[in-house]
Amino acid sequence: MKQYNRVLTIAGSDSGGGAGIQADLKTISALGCYGMSVITALTAQNTVAVTGIYPVDADFVGKQIDAVICDIGVDAVKIGMLLSAEVIKVIARKLQEYKIKKIVLDPVMVAKSGDKLLQDDAINALKEKLIPLATIITPNLPEAEVLIDHKLNDKEDVELAAKKLLDCNNQAILIKGGHFVGDESSDCLILKEKDQIEIHWLKAQRIYSANTHGTGCTLSSAIASFMARDYSIFEAVRAAKDYITNAIIKGAEYKIGEGHGPVHHFYALWEEKE
Repeated sequence: MKQYNRVLTIAGSDSGGGAGIQADLKTISALGCYGMSVITALTAQNTVAVTGIYPVDADFVGKQIDAVICDIGVDAVKIGMLLSAEVIKVIARKLQEYKIKKIVLDPVMVAKSGDKLLQDDAINALKEKLIPLATIITPNLPEAEVLIDHKLNDKEDVELAAKKLLDCNNQAILIKGGHFVGDESSDCLILKEKDQIEIHWLKAQRIYSANTHGTGCTLSSAIASFMARDYSIFEAVRAAKDYITNAIIKGAEYKIGEGHGPVHHFYALWEEKE
């Protein structure tokens, strides 16, 4: 009997379908894995704005995790929008209880529209409870600045920030450089192999498109999907970078909504049909 590569996403729901749980499940499916979800919050959201957030009770978040893992199991976990400190503490406890080994943490703090998706008092809980459990952390530049409480002005600053974020238990930090100005989109990946630190700059041509909603969610769930398929961390990040680059390129051809539209998660499948 064949076995699926199983990926669990723990994140918020995006009613517009471009980010959050919806983007994660699309990505996981597109990359040949079986997706499962634990919803931490409901958002009333489209391509323009987040008009409402309804938090899910922390205990119920824990019940969702129990239900999925006790029956189906997981090969990798992606964590996105968490909203509150209470939810963060429950998730951290469950990850330790079930001894989850492959964890991709995307510290979502602000939506593309500028709306806040993480409460101020939850930042310390994120640092203390979840970051030490993560295999790889994938902040963008503004998120990395919040986590280290320091402005990042250039690539040297980014490398220093990644090293600072690399906890003794983490294996890798990926700081996404999409907020840098220029024609190149460079992400900084720092890997810890035994006692050695490796720095890799993953470069791609910048794609000028309004359809970039959910890029961080998509990239982190792609990394989790490739890790579930037993790629090394470096291989998973590189493959995920290729996937999101192509998803942005193909998504730029479409018009959805009046704001930041989604990337094209199923571009490879659609190309096969054309």
